[in-house]
Amino acid sequence: MSGPDPETKMQFLFALRSKGVTDKRVLAAMEEVDRGLFVRGLFSGRAYEDMPLPIACGQTISQPSVVGLMTQALEVTPRDKVLEVGTGSGYQAAILAKLARRVYTVDRHARLVRAAQLVFQQLQLVNITTMTADGSFGLPDQAPFDRIIVTAAAEDAPGPLLAQLKIGGIMVLPVGQSDTVQTLIRVRRTEQGFDYDELRPVRFVPLLEGLGKDG
Repeated sequence: MSGPDPETKMQFLFALRSKGVTDKRVLAAMEEVDRGLFVRGLFSGRAYEDMPLPIACGQTISQPSVVGLMTQALEVTPRDKVLEVGTGSGYQAAILAKLARRVYTVDRHARLVRAAQLVFQQLQLVNITTMTADGSFGLPDQAPFDRIIVTAAAEDAPGPLLAQLKIGGIMVLPVGQSDTVQTLIRVRRTEQGFDYDELRPVRFVPLLEGLGKDG
């Protein structure tokens, strides 16, 4: 696996730091996971630029700085069991797999799940479980989770996901009423309820219920 040349990798990491990704573990994971493996076809030459790119099924691979900031906000520890809603290309799950004990990732598009599984096998990431499912309901059979990350925007944090978050757990997700105005929020579950922090404006595809047409 060749990956980017040293200068490209240096520029990639510099872009992350300049956007506020400063957590050393997150930067190390993002240096280790080659984004180029998750970008195919026409846009493969732009894999190391800090921009979102189109992937199959009308979805996108998020820009690396947003992946880094969301991962950093999640405060993942090596003991954590993490749920990701919205596998997409699999890039975010691969980074989480370097930081957590176990990652469960779900997507409504079977085609995306299959493609991501192949890359996970190539990278020998054995602590990821992928499945095709309606992620808005979470994964009740595996709950509760220490951390939950949602890579599609809902109007509010979905109730089933909040219910599957451990006390002391953290969820990071974009919320917003439209595709133009969304905010990345962090939810912490306490003994008393849920605390919400607004982190930054973002743009994500909408969180949809049901399975994709290929699911």
